[in-house]
Amino acid sequence: MTASVEAARPARAARGTGRPRRAGLLARPALLVVGLLVLWLWTWGQQLDSIEARNVNGEVIGSQVLEHVVLTLICTALTIAIAIPLGIAVSLSRSRAGRLVVLSLGNLGQAIPSIGLIVLLALVISIGVGTAVIALVAYAVLPVLRNTMVGIEGVDPVLTEAARGMGLSRLAVLFTVELPLAVPVILAGVRTALVLTVASAPLAALIDGGGLGEGLFTGLTLNRPVISVTFGVLVAALALFADWLGLLAETFLRPKGI
Repeated sequence: MTASVEAARPARAARGTGRPRRAGLLARPALLVVGLLVLWLWTWGQQLDSIEARNVNGEVIGSQVLEHVVLTLICTALTIAIAIPLGIAVSLSRSRAGRLVVLSLGNLGQAIPSIGLIVLLALVISIGVGTAVIALVAYAVLPVLRNTMVGIEGVDPVLTEAARGMGLSRLAVLFTVELPLAVPVILAGVRTALVLTVASAPLAALIDGGGLGEGLFTGLTLNRPVISVTFGVLVAALALFADWLGLLAETFLRPKGI
């Protein structure tokens, strides 16, 4: 009887710790909804002139939010597709020269201010969505690249040697041991890159790349605080929502037991 009671305690404790975690995950979207509701009530209570009414309406806001989200998703997908395989290749090669070159290129993308990088590429290539995508990917690739390398290289060598001793090939060890153990670190890099992309995407509007930057810069240029505040809050809300999605990925995609 005593043994069964003692065995049940860890299970109840595990269930107890799960509830606060789930409540914590739900807190941020609830706060975001409240914040957006406050923004809507504040905007609704303003006396809008013709310019403000033309920019602060559901159709314009919805269109720019959609452009912003699509631009972010494209850039994030390309960042992952480039940075993770490159990080794996550098980690497998164990080449110090290759590591130095790759990290230097990644650091170069973040060393240049995002607005400077976008304008520079617009002058070299052209204006438009394609140039904005290149600039945003270059700016966000470093966190994913670096975390991929750190995650793989941080795996205990004893585990990899044991797997090789069982007869697994180098690629088999990578996919069955190293990458699963590196997933939490890689996901942290993806989360950082996603937030960077969302927060930097408004600059795409400077080169006709679309997104919420159009409304934000319109408000600043025409000295219309209602417009700039509305679109500025929307950008901040999207960045916080993206960070929350990254937190969900870190929580639920983490391999069990890690």
